[in-house]
Amino acid sequence: MSRTISYRGKMGHGTTDTIPLHTSDGKMGYKIVKLEGIDSVPGTQNVEGIIKIYSVEPAAVDGNVNFSDQTLLAVHYYTEASSATAPGFVNVIFDGTIINQDIYVTYVEASTNTPGNYYIELEQVPLTEDQALVAIVKNLRNEQ
Repeated sequence: MSRTISYRGKMGHGTTDTIPLHTSDGKMGYKIVKLEGIDSVPGTQNVEGIIKIYSVEPAAVDGNVNFSDQTLLAVHYYTEASSATAPGFVNVIFDGTIINQDIYVTYVEASTNTPGNYYIELEQVPLTEDQALVAIVKNLRNEQ
């Protein structure tokens, strides 16, 4: 039976968090099964947050979403209004890619620079030696 682990954090506008997943032998893989986000002061102002997860540390933190980028693993986009009568919007997309190296979470708030929170659930996937090697090589190729 697989095990699920979770990570959560609060981030400022334009910042990156590192989730340490690497092991010495790379035989434990992880797959994103849930990604959620909420701003730090819900219901008090208009917010437009973008949380992205990468397999390599991005050179820049921005609000652009490019699914042609092979290092982009997940995106969570949400809007929230200060008025209870205005509905919010959430859109979450993530890849089923199995990774065995660190991942990087970025956060951008497009209108007010309000800090945001993320919650990630990862399913642990035991890897054979061959699968671990393939995942490591793929990650190294993405870093170049």
